Amino acid sequence: MTIAAGSTPARTHRQGRKTGPGPLKRLTRSYDQHWYAWAMCVPVVLVLGAVVAYPLIQGIYLTFTDATSQNVGRTIGVNEIPDSFSWVGLKNYADVLTGPNNQFWPHFTWTVIWTVACVSLTYGLGLVLAVTLNRNMRGRGPYRMLLILPWAVPSFVTIFAWRLILADDGVVNQALGAVGMSGPSWLSDPLAQKVAAIGVNIWCGVPFMMVSMLGGLQSIPREQYEAAEMDGATPWQRFVHVTLPGLRPVSSTVILLGVIWTFNQFNVIFLLFGGNSDSVQILVTYAYRLFFGQQPQDYARSATVGILCLSLLVVFTSVYRRWLKRNDQGVLA
Repeated sequence: MTIAAGSTPARTHRQGRKTGPGPLKRLTRSYDQHWYAWAMCVPVVLVLGAVVAYPLIQGIYLTFTDATSQNVGRTIGVNEIPDSFSWVGLKNYADVLTGPNNQFWPHFTWTVIWTVACVSLTYGLGLVLAVTLNRNMRGRGPYRMLLILPWAVPSFVTIFAWRLILADDGVVNQALGAVGMSGPSWLSDPLAQKVAAIGVNIWCGVPFMMVSMLGGLQSIPREQYEAAEMDGATPWQRFVHVTLPGLRPVSSTVILLGVIWTFNQFNVIFLLFGGNSDSVQILVTYAYRLFFGQQPQDYARSATVGILCLSLLVVFTSVYRRWLKRNDQGVLA
């Protein structure tokens, strides 16, 4: 029997193809082999479900209602008042994004400026300090301890200390007055508030960036610097072509974490200025004020702002990871 030319490889390929087990069978096999690992994951899954999944689902549900502190069910003594809020669909999203009295976009603009400024300056200062401390120098250990100290102190203690330092009669204005300059009202003037907020957040965030960059620097082989130096590379060229590429994995991670943490940095804004200063409020403190800072408490709009913040961070993280992957592929190519 004659077989047509070109048919044998295709038939052989079809006959030799082996279909793997389905997802359910793979899951069952994994459980049979590693049942103890699954058992250890159960408490974590339950805790995450209780503290993350349930509030998130409840928050998403509230965004489609007109829930406030007046129409949410509650129990008073022996009397139980049922829920009386209603389903409104996407009305809350339309009101927050395009309503006549909304403050979402001004707060969003300041949140973006705040995040970009804080992450850029924190990363830059952390990198400079890490490069400095990575050299052989006298007293390097005490310097590291002093620079890590702001990170070791609880954030609320640091922020309250800065609140005293930045007061109208605080250390900063006294120092400016000693040289003949009039210090602004750091805790009440809108522009000065923003400068103070960025400065305090940088103070709190630089140690993390410095420690992370220092670990990345110590993982770069010394042979690369020696080879570059033998080729006649200047210190700046060694920094650009050896140090920065070697720090790429660490830098991409700490920048992503810095953006997420700074975007949601509630402590600095709220503890430094309280909830009454409107010009310096970022989106998370704006959502907090909608929930706790007015009567009736607006549960629905507060949840809507929170879900919008989550959506923005998810979109940014996805775009950022794709950009990093494309750059890595370009470097490897």
